[in-house]
Amino acid sequence: MTASDKSLQLVRVAAEAAADKLADDIIAYDVSDQLVITDAFLLCSASNDRQVRAIVDEIEERLRVEVHAKPVRREGEREGRWVLLDYLDIVVHVQHEEDRTFYALERLWKDCPAIALPESVTRVQAQRSRGAAGE
Repeated sequence: MTASDKSLQLVRVAAEAAADKLADDIIAYDVSDQLVITDAFLLCSASNDRQVRAIVDEIEERLRVEVHAKPVRREGEREGRWVLLDYLDIVVHVQHEEDRTFYALERLWKDCPAIALPESVTRVQAQRSRGAAGE
């Protein structure tokens, strides 16, 4: 089984929204073979709590406006360190970079296929990586 077209569309929109708010290390995994509860995970991180919240707000807004999707569950917003948005078809994890490093969700899902993200997302990530390397 693979992630549905609807799930892939949600991942693309959410990844673009995260990139627009300068999220770091945006990756997505097709977890449909491993989990019954969702098709895909989108992971991204930010350097501070305020940015985590801004990314979450942008993802929610874009998914609501562009694909008429609302999360059925939202957790962790008060602390602003790890916010989980559950859209049933996908689950979005926006983490403070320290929590992302500590929990290393990528290790848990590394055997799942990665979902290709839009070129606009990968281009922004590459530009930001080159900029950080030059500092």
